[in-house]
Amino acid sequence: MGEEVYEIDPALCTECVGHYDKPTCVSVCPIDCIDPDPLHVESQDELLVKYAAITGSKN
Repeated sequence: MGEEVYEIDPALCTECVGHYDKPTCVSVCPIDCIDPDPLHVESQDELLVKYAAITGSKN
């Protein structure tokens, strides 16, 4: 959590690939304000690799 808002660390965000069909942050945000970061666009495959690296799983 940031000072006044929640912050998403792009180095740790997998857009919930490997967990859910839709990013959880988007699902639970009460004001629908989460937009993709154009500076951190990743493919589905890149997100799966990141997920495996973070969780230690072999997908």
